[in-house]
Amino acid sequence: RVLSLELNKDRDVERIHGSGINTLDIEPVEGRYMLSGGSDGVIVLYDLENLSRKPNYTCKALFSVGRSHPDVHKFSVETVQWYPHDTGIFTSSSFDKTLKIWDTNTLQPADIFHFEGTVYSHHMSPVATKHCLIAVGTKSPKVQLCDLKSGSSSHILQGHRQEVLAVSWSPRHEYILATGSADGKVKLWDVRRASGCLSTLDQYNGEKSKASSEAANTAHNGRVNGLCYTNDGLHLLTIGTDDRMRLWNSSTGENTLVNYGKVCNESRKGLKFAISCGCNPEFAFVPYGSTIAVYTVFTGELITMLRGHYSTVNCCVFQPHFQELYTGSKDCNILAWIPAPREPVPDDISEKSLPQHHVNPAYEDAWSSSDDEG
Repeated sequence: RVLSLELNKDRDVERIHGSGINTLDIEPVEGRYMLSGGSDGVIVLYDLENLSRKPNYTCKALFSVGRSHPDVHKFSVETVQWYPHDTGIFTSSSFDKTLKIWDTNTLQPADIFHFEGTVYSHHMSPVATKHCLIAVGTKSPKVQLCDLKSGSSSHILQGHRQEVLAVSWSPRHEYILATGSADGKVKLWDVRRASGCLSTLDQYNGEKSKASSEAANTAHNGRVNGLCYTNDGLHLLTIGTDDRMRLWNSSTGENTLVNYGKVCNESRKGLKFAISCGCNPEFAFVPYGSTIAVYTVFTGELITMLRGHYSTVNCCVFQPHFQELYTGSKDCNILAWIPAPREPVPDDISEKSLPQHHVNPAYEDAWSSSDDEG
């Protein structure tokens, strides 16, 4: 289905944003509601379900935190995320130096965290049961951890030298966090440890930097502005302004040396890309100018370029239930990319007369009835 993704001519996403769209998130509970955040501070909530049951329909905006809302972000919203366990809460962070926790039903902020600098990225763990920490990457080299339960942001992870552009919790281990910074480094942290830092990823796997200290380890020769774990948490995909994407073994910290070729990336801030879920092989969807490049994660092959936006694409989000992709761009549009329907087989051809090599051997009927054996 992913290989046949195309711009869906029958599905529109209602156009609400009057400026570029920086971030999208689909809630993991039902996969039905999507948030978007724009450069003008506006947040919109959409219902992706086709309630009309007609083949062509528009995903309606249920409501938005618009410019007239008293608690709207003053500047660009860089990240929106649903609370991973229910749709009653969502979060947003912005260049206005705040992270807001929203009550979905009242559209009022339940809590607001203030920072000294621009907020580039935040993330809540999709699997945590023992903590409610939100990791926040800001203009400061210190990674902030905000506790949703206590409302305080006391915990700090120190080690980066420049601003932190991307943060992502492991979907496998609830205390493991990955961070990417403008200093070219990607660090893995265990937030239970006093020192915090487990490792600093090294693109050369120790070959070049044996003589020098760990301080020399870099993941990219440019700013690291995007991070995404594979769904099993075993690998981490990173992207940098050196026009490179790298795949890391997240338990050993080893660079797997998969070559994706040149991945153009001139973003001055965080780049939101996505990895498919439940596909074999898994795919990465990466904003690439005004297109979206689709790569196979483990072989690095560029499968296709999705064309449809008029301007820079800033974010992608994957809907795993139906293997659909939604993308947001500077052109103010959100586009839906849906697998093309397969050509139906005409009724007069029975399946028996089709050439048998179409059937994947894994799906062939291998049962034998006991009558045959007797």
